[in-house]
Amino acid sequence: MTTVQPEGEDLRKAARWIAEERKYNPARKLSELIEEACLKFDLSPLCAEFLMRALRKENA
Repeated sequence: MTTVQPEGEDLRKAARWIAEERKYNPARKLSELIEEACLKFDLSPLCAEFLMRALRKENA
């Protein structure tokens, strides 16, 4: 049985996962984390680009 999730929920989960990973592993590259999150949460390249832009802004 599949569960129905609101649109964008996977993107939010990925962002939370990346934030947690960065907290415990600050030396990991952002691009590596985003790539892993995209595989883990089945995100599109467009979502990956969004995460990259949003998280880089956050750190600037």
